[in-house]
Amino acid sequence: MGFNHAAPACPGRISRRNFLKTAIQTAGAAACAPMVFPRLAAAQKRPLKIGYLPITDATPLLIAYSLGYFSHEGLHVKRPVMVRSWNVLSESFLTGKFDLTHMLFPIPVWMRFKQNIPVKVLAWAHTNGSAVTVRADCGINRFSDLSGKQVAVPSWYSMHNLIMQLGLQAQGLEPVIRSPGATLAPHEVNLLILSPPDMPQALLGKKIDAFCVADPFNALAQEKFSAKIMRYSGDVWKNHPCCVIVSNDHLIQKSPIVIQKAVNAIVKAQAWCLQNPRETAHLLSRDGEGFLPVDEAVLNRVFGAIPEKELVHPQWNAERIGFQPFPFPSATRFIIEQMKKNKVEGNTDFLTRLDTNTAVSQLVDPRFVRKTIDDMGGMKGFCRCDMKNIFTREEIVEIN
Repeated sequence: MGFNHAAPACPGRISRRNFLKTAIQTAGAAACAPMVFPRLAAAQKRPLKIGYLPITDATPLLIAYSLGYFSHEGLHVKRPVMVRSWNVLSESFLTGKFDLTHMLFPIPVWMRFKQNIPVKVLAWAHTNGSAVTVRADCGINRFSDLSGKQVAVPSWYSMHNLIMQLGLQAQGLEPVIRSPGATLAPHEVNLLILSPPDMPQALLGKKIDAFCVADPFNALAQEKFSAKIMRYSGDVWKNHPCCVIVSNDHLIQKSPIVIQKAVNAIVKAQAWCLQNPRETAHLLSRDGEGFLPVDEAVLNRVFGAIPEKELVHPQWNAERIGFQPFPFPSATRFIIEQMKKNKVEGNTDFLTRLDTNTAVSQLVDPRFVRKTIDDMGGMKGFCRCDMKNIFTREEIVEIN
């Protein structure tokens, strides 16, 4: 059965009741089939617990909950719980506090192959969604201008660290890891870890010169502090993954029906967000459901179009944040290969020993998302794909 991506009939501000009504109408009759629920009730022993960081990377999880897509799949899901840092989110997942969450793609690589945690990537949460942000008056306009600067990323095992180091190395600069404010050689750039909510104030207070992070913190710095975007991440790596949807392999093996239903809800939420960007911004904001601690005006920047003059590659038609669920193996391979080259704190011998192709097959379980995509009529609603080879693509990375 195909999926109706239609937007709400009434423009402008819409109540949550009308949002929910629209979501129910677009969910499709198959989601409500009563014959499924007895099996599902037996499979789901307790409510699913979802954790998230207050970033737009979590959008599909939050919208799936807000619009009732989980409940329409017959799942009992508690309201998602917000935490402030990747360390807390990762530790909460490891201890079983959360069953389902979003994670920066390199984190489950580290979890599975260094920590031997049975984490599985089920789908991409979104594409793009991040940027390098600087003060408007600092004279930093490109990666080469970051020489001798202090740059914050949210985690060593993050797409932001990966993209930042790609950009620096392409300009002949050397990423280093030293104390904040340490004296640097002209060709060095000091990378340090900051929690995403702390980055805009650190930039304003000149404790750092730039940060690379997910929205809404780039948009917040633009809106509140007149900061500027040096480069959008999707203008470096075309339609790259950032956060992925993960769960524990034990839960997947024990309750595949529950996982399939959860993936159905998440992918339907992604499709809805693509058709309803302003409504998505409203629901996530303080003015809506309050999932993210920012105003709707800030999120309208995130879910709006990027001005062409701010793009190096306007021909890519890069979205500030996009939604495409399939975990292309080519992207996973590229991430793992780049992680082997990146500088991070701690021992990285596990990456040296890692066979990339084996790692891809062990880390990612695409069964559920492929079924959902097929049931929704294919990939045409999510990307400009080669419809003859919809589950393959070429990774395009250009730093210039």
